[in-house]
Amino acid sequence: MNIIETVKRLLGVKKSGPRIELIVSCEKLEKRVALLEDGKLEEYSIERDSERNIVGGIFKGKVRNIEHGLKAMFVDIGFEKNAFLHFWDAIPAALDSGIEAVERSGNTAPSKKKLTAKDIPNVYPVGSEIMVQVTKGPIGTKGPRITTNLSMAGRYMVLMPFSDQSGISRKIEDPKERARLRKILTELTLPEGMGIIIRTAGEGQKARFFVRDLGFLLDQWREVEKGMAEKPAASTLILEPDLVDRTVRDLLTENVDAVHVDDLKAAERMQELVGQISKRAKKSIHHYSGQKPIFDNFAVQTQIDSAFLRQVWLPCGGYLVIDETEAMIAVDVNTGRNKGSKDMDKTIFQTNMEAADEVARQLRLRNIGGLIVVDFIDMKNRKDQQAVYQRMRDRLRRDKARTHVLPISPLGLMEMTRQRAQESLSSSLYTNCSYCLGKGVVKSSMTMSVELQRALHTLMKRHQEDVHEFRVTVHPELLNRLRTEDEELLIDIERRYAGRLIFRSDASLHVEKFSIANAQTNEELTA
Repeated sequence: MNIIETVKRLLGVKKSGPRIELIVSCEKLEKRVALLEDGKLEEYSIERDSERNIVGGIFKGKVRNIEHGLKAMFVDIGFEKNAFLHFWDAIPAALDSGIEAVERSGNTAPSKKKLTAKDIPNVYPVGSEIMVQVTKGPIGTKGPRITTNLSMAGRYMVLMPFSDQSGISRKIEDPKERARLRKILTELTLPEGMGIIIRTAGEGQKARFFVRDLGFLLDQWREVEKGMAEKPAASTLILEPDLVDRTVRDLLTENVDAVHVDDLKAAERMQELVGQISKRAKKSIHHYSGQKPIFDNFAVQTQIDSAFLRQVWLPCGGYLVIDETEAMIAVDVNTGRNKGSKDMDKTIFQTNMEAADEVARQLRLRNIGGLIVVDFIDMKNRKDQQAVYQRMRDRLRRDKARTHVLPISPLGLMEMTRQRAQESLSSSLYTNCSYCLGKGVVKSSMTMSVELQRALHTLMKRHQEDVHEFRVTVHPELLNRLRTEDEELLIDIERRYAGRLIFRSDASLHVEKFSIANAQTNEELTA
């Protein structure tokens, strides 16, 4: 926060920009947090007790096997599937995550021989114990991905136990603020061989807050070291705090105007956590005790329901179609009802600009990642294409996950990647339809009629000598089609093979299934 904003708060003047609210719902089975800007849902997180997030957790593992061809090893960290550790993630080094290195005084440790990927099988042979951190949770059939480059996040800084480099987040752009933070950083007392990164949330904070944060992180690290020495292999050393505590750490900044929590104990815990740092932030936390569910009261639930539809409408009348596949996320942009302007190029440009805003928002809300392709409406003007590309880059800056976006291609496609640390929200909330098995479609009655007739030709020809009556069981929808449109075709089949077809319907039968049996012996026949 800059000086002007600080003065405005002290004088009681409302800060510029949107009103930011955090809505926290604590239920028996799950916790939910929604971030609203002027009432609009911008970020949404959910955590269930039975599906605790392990990303960021530190474990004591045991190397089970080494795959030299993959240049990787598989490590047992106490879960059903062994974790995947690439050789280059097994070399303790400074994290390269958008920091500017800062030289620390007194850091004169003798330089050690730098390990390379070739050394890893000798450093960590099969059966050896290893301390690792989960960087990517289990996704689908894949186990967790891990690293030995440990980092522990506090409110204002990140401690890196195995790196002697320190730095400041590049998202803090003010040169004077960077110089002030650099001075604070060099004066912190840090054990030899460790490094720290000042997070974006540290901007404008007093030196004593960093001292307190560092002390807390070092206490945590001592607990991790103790666990590594005393616990058996495949044990949890430390996990990231739960959703409520992470909300306090990562989202509850000076920019948040109000926090509404529907659980009294959770509200008191949040007040206790922030009370030592900011009295103003403590006063912004309120216990909600209304009759309506908190997400309904603040109009969050309706926004969640509409945000996760396949078709998402834009303010201009255009819409997005979002399809999540195994390989990539495909987003199609359409003008829809946006036909107001006589200038078609202007209409297309407006739709694409709003689409860029909404795509960036949807990626955060749905927590989808991997390869993403956005099919924008074709724009003739290269300047318009560049403006949409820049708009997307600007909107992605607030995303905590790492993203990389390329300019719009000649085909009107924008390719991008987003860090995929865990399952998407839809994977957590939904399961594949047991009826269509996740396809989203089923065969039409005409298709089923064709397949049934094909099977009847095969079976009646094969059993022409020994079976004269065939009992056919079908879904009611298919039976209706056979009676109203395909009756003559069935009569022709009966004449051709001198057989008789007896039809019956079964509503419990899958719409894509049918059975054909010998009517006299009840023996089922297969084509």
